[in-house]
Amino acid sequence: RISSTALFAKKKVFIDGEAGTTGLQVRERLADREDLEIISPPSELRKDEETRKKYINEADAVILCLPDAASIEAVSFVEEGNDRTVLIDASTAYRVDDDWTYGFPELSSEQSKALSKSRRISNPGCYPTGFIALTRPLVDAGIIPVGTPLTCNAISGYSGGGKALMEIFEGDDHEPWGAYGYGLVSFRFLEK
Repeated sequence: RISSTALFAKKKVFIDGEAGTTGLQVRERLADREDLEIISPPSELRKDEETRKKYINEADAVILCLPDAASIEAVSFVEEGNDRTVLIDASTAYRVDDDWTYGFPELSSEQSKALSKSRRISNPGCYPTGFIALTRPLVDAGIIPVGTPLTCNAISGYSGGGKALMEIFEGDDHEPWGAYGYGLVSFRFLEK
């Protein structure tokens, strides 16, 4: 039985990576929520392993705004037996992992229900969200047959490269046509 105090208590949210581009945006969007308490370590300890473990296990929800390797490390910090903390990963580390729920509630009513019960949620990312949001209703309506091979040509900006890349492209000494982070063989989103 849950007490009324616990029922109406603010949920604690820890944004691991809150100093980065994505983390700052997430924090800004949650800042005015009266039902949430954003918990943050002192800035000098934000990368300290023990501090991160403490905050991850203290939080009701953790939003991982980190590169893939750091997200994988953060997930390993969840203590055994902690079935309370919900993890939402904004990286690509768990995006196609069967043990994580794909964070796209608009996909279907079943997907929305699965997300409401999940403790591990992967962020679908901008390209899959745009493509799936456009094509899934057409498949569901029978306009596009299931299994039809589809392609999507897309062009992106540079904000996904983080603060360092943004500083380059927003500065005066950059070429206006530069490309970053993609190679024909090593493109990290190929499996999607």
